[in-house]
Amino acid sequence: MNWDQIQGKWKQVKGKAQQKWGDLTDDDLDRIEGRRDQLVGTVQERYGIAKDEAEKQVREFEGSCNC
Repeated sequence: MNWDQIQGKWKQVKGKAQQKWGDLTDDDLDRIEGRRDQLVGTVQERYGIAKDEAEKQVREFEGSCNC
């Protein structure tokens, strides 16, 4: 699934994102609103990881999301 599809279905995808990244709050996910760059930044911040690692995780999520 490409990111445009994920962004369009963000309300349905939020639950899957929260399963993958349990430290993200509902407020975080509402603020992200399906924007990929926001998700990468928030994952990076919450988990204290490098931007490259956050990008990798989001890319894996994008590829595995059957939404």
